[in-house]
Amino acid sequence: MHATKPVTKPTKQRKMLFQAPDHIRHKHFGASLSPELKTSHGLRTLPVRSGDTVRIMRGDRKGFEGKVTRVDRRKYRIYVEGLTREKADGTAIFLPIHPSKIMIITLNLKDKWRKQVLERKRKALQKIEKVTEKPLLEEVTEIKEAVEEKVLKKKPKRRKKTATKTPTENKTEEKQKKPRQAKKTRKKKPIETRKEEKPKTKKTRVRRRTTKKTKGGK
Repeated sequence: MHATKPVTKPTKQRKMLFQAPDHIRHKHFGASLSPELKTSHGLRTLPVRSGDTVRIMRGDRKGFEGKVTRVDRRKYRIYVEGLTREKADGTAIFLPIHPSKIMIITLNLKDKWRKQVLERKRKALQKIEKVTEKPLLEEVTEIKEAVEEKVLKKKPKRRKKTATKTPTENKTEEKQKKPRQAKKTRKKKPIETRKEEKPKTKKTRVRRRTTKKTKGGK
């Protein structure tokens, strides 16, 4: 299946919310259960239906309890018995409440389909709990065995091939390896032999011939 990216634009989110089909709108009516219902049924949330008794948890009417009379899926609101307000002309109308602001105290289990939903969800949660309750020792042993198998399967490391050197490289290496030869120093002759030798005559420098300048450049 092609994975869809999450929608981040507010306009698209509102369009998806208000143009959603009925089976998706039903999921948006999920409300939290009371602590007693959580322990008895093993669930945290469940969609609200008409006939459930609820308690308002936030807003001006916080703490009010009553039975749900109507569920409006088009506007995403519910209406509770006794929760009304007066109009300017004196007539009383029901106050609409969002399902996220309530907590379900008692469930309406007259519908057989709702009982099946509760059983299905309870079984799914039990399966998840069994997987999470796995002892840690078993997991550690499995991990160790997997690591040992990987180590055994590893191939021995291959030796790196030494690259053959070209004759030019060999010559350069030989030149570098050869130690530097000591400079040749002339041995000084003894004093006796120096006297016997003829004294060197100094060569006189040849003077340049200069021409006398005459008038008129002649």
